[in-house]
Amino acid sequence: MLAVIPLLLLAAAPAAGEHLRVDPEAGNNTFSAVFDAKLGERITATSSAVACDAVLDEATGTVSGTCAVPLTTVMVDNEPTKSDHFRQWATNKKSSPETCRLEARFDGVKLGKLAPETPIPFTAEVPFTVCGRARTDGRKEQVTGTALLFPPGAYGATRTLRIRATVERFDRDAYHIGPGYTDGWLARVQSLAKVVAEVGTVELSLFAKSVPAPGTTAAVSK
Repeated sequence: MLAVIPLLLLAAAPAAGEHLRVDPEAGNNTFSAVFDAKLGERITATSSAVACDAVLDEATGTVSGTCAVPLTTVMVDNEPTKSDHFRQWATNKKSSPETCRLEARFDGVKLGKLAPETPIPFTAEVPFTVCGRARTDGRKEQVTGTALLFPPGAYGATRTLRIRATVERFDRDAYHIGPGYTDGWLARVQSLAKVVAEVGTVELSLFAKSVPAPGTTAAVSK
């Protein structure tokens, strides 16, 4: 379900090497994944604890960084039991949920030029991992969306980028997320085959803010 994630600091700002951050504690940076089985359930996983750190290189027009969602922050249908089951499926009960993240690492993603308060579409091929596991087929996820630049004063004291992004046809089975890979669930695999969809849609809504570079204290306020 991811997400990631992710990732999605597709930014454009006038300063080369500008550092950008999505605050996981802000409450307005959201991840959702919907898996809708035709003969079963519509399941929605959500989190408002998305964290991203990225650097924009204006000279090359690219951005690189990481976005992640802690597994323990993901709620499934807002039900503790379903959420616990998802954590078991994601970790395969082979690691602690507290150490698992839904993560995307992107390097040299090509950006378009942003204009203030004008949504700019983007696409990117981004590798995801779940609890450190990449897709079994080695493929990247296609991310599409828009990036919208807010100048200082329009959405806080510093420059802010609103990113809305979608990953269509996210295949959880490709990351071995499911009962078939989880000890203690084998007896229920067949009954769940049609009830829980393997393919879903991941969406993110993120606000990336300019921050001081590591080792500095001055705020970015261009």
